[in-house]
Amino acid sequence: MSHSYLSSIQRQFEYYKSLGEKAIAQVPDEQLFWQITPESNSMASIVKHLWGNMLSRWTNFRTEDGEKEWRQREAEFDNNIKSRTELIDKWEAGWECLFDALKPLQDDDLEELIYIRNQGHTITEAINRQLAHYSYHVGQLVFLARIIASDNWQSLSIPRGGSIAYNTDKFAQEKRREHFTDEFLNKE
Repeated sequence: MSHSYLSSIQRQFEYYKSLGEKAIAQVPDEQLFWQITPESNSMASIVKHLWGNMLSRWTNFRTEDGEKEWRQREAEFDNNIKSRTELIDKWEAGWECLFDALKPLQDDDLEELIYIRNQGHTITEAINRQLAHYSYHVGQLVFLARIIASDNWQSLSIPRGGSIAYNTDKFAQEKRREHFTDEFLNKE
């Protein structure tokens, strides 16, 4: 592993945070709490679950188990966030906890053993586990936002019907080294 892993993983988390934010922004306040069925998750409950997971996994993650005793996982799926402001506050608090935990890491730390529910993971394995988990839920946010926004949806990647133009532009450029998230994180 090298610094490029830590840099890349940071950018990938930033990318998924950005995707979630852009999806949430396209949904009217009252629709953040909409559920397809009574047993499904709303966008608000998905955000609440991500928040709870991030706080549990990343608070003192090198010295404490990633499943904290104070975590109330089942309550994370209660659809009881009251406002967009509360939703965004939880979203930001979760991501801040994650980024604060990643920031001081050095290459030599990546093989260190940590625990989630008493199951040992290297820090690299724990990071990869959480990247997969968070991207899974951000995908759910995007999917729900796409349904809710319907015809008003603004694509977060290559718009339908735009692949040929996108690829033509890419292949017209010189080969270069850049992170795949560069264009999406810088596109506002």
